[in-house]
Amino acid sequence: MAALFAHRLQLSAIVASVVLLGSIVELVRKHRLQEAYSLLWLSFGVVFVVFSVWRSGLELFAHLLGIAYAPAALFLLLLIAIFLILIQFSIVVSRLSESNRALAQELALLREELRRATRAPNDAAP
Repeated sequence: MAALFAHRLQLSAIVASVVLLGSIVELVRKHRLQEAYSLLWLSFGVVFVVFSVWRSGLELFAHLLGIAYAPAALFLLLLIAIFLILIQFSIVVSRLSESNRALAQELALLREELRRATRAPNDAAP
């Protein structure tokens, strides 16, 4: 009975990992996710597929890290993935914030230049 449960659990993990990987590929294909931002997602998707298929690999990975319970190592990988993706998003948001500030400043300068250009002919008239 326990072997059947473990087999079902492994099968569920494989299906979930493949669905995640397929979803990421589909988002990239439909241009809803840029390739540059998908690299971390794809990397960790592949890692989860590998560990879902190769259970002893997860146990080996857990043993190398000194983790007694192998699924906890998978949880650790998930936390690392989330952490790295959040760092990537923070970098993107910071870059966009800086670009937004520069664009706002440029827009203000252009508005001031336009205001001066439209006011100049009126000032020249007697």
